[in-house]
Amino acid sequence: MSLENLTPASGSIKTAGKRLGRGQASGKGGTAARGHKGAKSRSGYSRKIGFEGGQMPLQRRVPKFGFKNINRKEYRGINIDTVQQLLSDKKVSKELTIDLLVELGLAHKNDLVKILGRGKLEGAVKISAHKFSATAKAAIELAGGEAITV
Repeated sequence: MSLENLTPASGSIKTAGKRLGRGQASGKGGTAARGHKGAKSRSGYSRKIGFEGGQMPLQRRVPKFGFKNINRKEYRGINIDTVQQLLSDKKVSKELTIDLLVELGLAHKNDLVKILGRGKLEGAVKISAHKFSATAKAAIELAGGEAITV
């Protein structure tokens, strides 16, 4: 190692290159590497998302249809046969609550739960949920259980 081959550590020197718009003698004067005229050459320009140079943007060209209800409530559907499986596996004995469904991984903690009527229930069980389908409620009561709307 000698004085002629000493160099700074890589990344320690940050040269930004030529300074723009500092006169003709700098080599980047005049247009300051922005070209001539147009929106991109002006100060304060920022490209809008989806802008296509004045052409009608894609999101406005595509036809829209249908209706999206902003007040729609999404329910996590759990069928009677799933509840019967839990009874068979002895994961539930007498009562099935929303907290227990979250614990078992059948619902997330902020989900609204609806019990649906597919399958057959053999044991009496007390089920708490946000909603019940008519067939599910009938199946629970037929098995000697109770459907409690939270």
